Formats: sequence, C-alpha cells, structure tokens
Amino acid sequence: MKGISILGSTGSIGCNSLEVIEHLKEFRVVALAAGRNMPKFAEQIAKFRPQLVSVDDQDCAETLERALHKFGAAVPKIELNSNGLIAVATHEEAKTVISATVGAVGFVPTLRAIEAGKRIALANKETLVMAGELMTAAAERSGAEILPVDSEHNAIHQCLRGERNSEVKRLILTASGGPLRTKTQDEIANATPQQALAHPNWKMGDKITIDSATLMNKGFEVIEARWLFGFDADQISVVIHPQSVVHSMVEMVDGSVIAQMGVTDMRHAIQYALTYPERKENCVDPLNIAKLGSLSFEEPDIERFPCLSLAYRALKQGRTAPTVLNAANEVAVRAFLDGRIGFGEIARVNETVLTKHQTTDASSIENILAADGWARERAIMMLGKSASAI
Repeated sequence: MKGISILGSTGSIGCNSLEVIEHLKEFRVVALAAGRNMPKFAEQIAKFRPQLVSVDDQDCAETLERALHKFGAAVPKIELNSNGLIAVATHEEAKTVISATVGAVGFVPTLRAIEAGKRIALANKETLVMAGELMTAAAERSGAEILPVDSEHNAIHQCLRGERNSEVKRLILTASGGPLRTKTQDEIANATPQQALAHPNWKMGDKITIDSATLMNKGFEVIEARWLFGFDADQISVVIHPQSVVHSMVEMVDGSVIAQMGVTDMRHAIQYALTYPERKENCVDPLNIAKLGSLSFEEPDIERFPCLSLAYRALKQGRTAPTVLNAANEVAVRAFLDGRIGFGEIARVNETVLTKHQTTDASSIENILAADGWARERAIMMLGKSASAI
C-alpha cells in the first residue's frame, strides 16, 4: 500500500481525506499533523495508526497521550509545532502528502515536501499565494507533482487534460458569491461573523468561509491558478455561479468552453488528486443532471467585494505583493472573527498594508518570510487604532 501523510487532518479537508483513503483501500496513513483538536485527533490516530504525528505544543501532546490511553491505543512518535509539520510532510514512507493546513503555517512544510519529491495534494492555497515562484521552481527541480484539491483548480486540471495551453484563451473560475452575495454595500460592511459564516453551499472552516464571503478566497485562487497552470492574470477570469454545480471552465481559442460539473462535495476533488491519472469509483453520490433546474452566472461586483480586485492587483504587481496580501488578510480575518473589527474593515486593512509595502524578490524563503512578518506586524499595528484611523 502507498504511504500517505496529511497536514491538517482534523480540519474539513483532512477529515474528508481520511474518508476517501478509507474508501480507496490503497493508502497507508504513515503520518498525521493537527493543531489543537486533540479529541478528534485521538480518534483518527486510534483508527489509522500512523507512525508519526505532530501537534502544536507540549500541552497538546500530553492531552493527546491521555486521550489515546482512554482509547487503549498505542501512542505514536509525537513531534511539536513547525518541526513536527515538516517531519510529517517529509516522512520517508509517504509518497503523497495532503497539504490541508489553514494559512501560512503550511508554507514551509509543503515546500519541504516538494523538495523531497512527494506528490502534493494541495488544499492549502496560501502556499502558492505566498510563494508560487519558489514552490513551482522547487517542483521542477525535484520532479514533485502538485495536484490541486480546491474544487475550482481541480476542475481546471480536469478540463485541461489532453489540451495544449497554446489553444486556451482563458481560465474561468466560478464562485458561489458566498453568503453575502445579494446584500447591499452597507449590509456587507456591517455583517456579523454569524452571517458571514453561513455559506449557502459548502461546509468549510471559519477562515476560508470568511474569505469566501469577502471574495478574497476567489482572488487567492486567481493567484494560485497562475502558478498551477502558467497563465497570466489577464487570462484568468472569475464568474459568480450561485449553484456551485459548474466548478470551473476553460475557454478555448476557437470559442469552445469546457466545463467540469459535480456535486458540492470535496471528496471528489480529493480522490481525483490522490488517484490521478486514474479515475476510480467514488464514495460521493453522482450529480443528478435531471434535477439541477436552472444554472445562473453573473459578473462579480468589485465595488461591494473589493478584495477580489486587490488580489488581481497583487498578482500583477508580483514579487512579494501576494505574500503581503495573504498575511494581512489572515490577521484581518482573525480580528473580525474575534469581534475586534467590522467585516468592512477586512478589505481596508488588506488594501492599506498592500499599498505601504515595498516589494522584494520572491525567489527565496528568507524574503518571503520577511515580507510575511512585515505585513503581519503592520496589520496588527493598524488593528490597535480606531476603525476610523485605519
């Protein structure tokens, strides 16, 4: 059986990945990494019996050991924090690594897995947003495959099978529009965390759900698509598709549009990334075309959702601009979820930090981490001021 590691196993993608792995019966889980959800992590360890696990800190490790003793399960080797994530990502028996952590914490471990020549099933979009140039260059050197797990990029990957990039006019990423799609500008600015977290189609973690509500998630996907598929910003479009049935499309130079459709279930994209280039029977119910009803599409409104245009701006600016935008956004989203700023301030923090940044070369890990740290410090400083001063 093929060895596999998961970074972020207790999150939504991680839990769905383990369901797919159990269904396929061709992978052996050799290493798992989680943050602080030790009850769930203990269940996973007891069931899949990895050799190595990683947790945030010593308190989590002790909590995990106690939980495993209650299960009567053996305690595997436990590593801590970023060193643990890297150990899981580079486990010698893991041929595939599912990168499903949330935010910049997954950057270095995923890079190390790429350098080690692993197949990467990538759900952590921040790694390519922060360091797309560095990641893709490392993959070229090591021969590592990067297979997207995001439903949109997974769809683009499927649409491009057998096609030549020279025959592609543009990539079209679909977006549900999120829970605030039909709200006015004032209603959006004053949205509560509860309202912003009420995604109509997908069940996801808090951070990515807020990014969906601001359309920053779609902006990050534009940046990610540039590095995954090699197209410029002007060749990557976004269209709002509230039903989330068409996961994305590719327009060819002859006017043909190829679309990938499916149910709103991440297990499909996860399995595709794990079994590519083969297709196998899935544990997901198939799409019932006859019951779809009407499908609608509309242009995104960047007046109400300015984060999307900020992502295009960062991509065109290049260098460390996307790194800085990602870092500022992580700080701003956390502040919103903690009730320290309003929803409308997320975009304002992002724009201000991006504007103040003097970009540097993004081909080294040192420059990327320095830009990331600078942006976080700048965003935190801004959050210490009143909203009117931001």
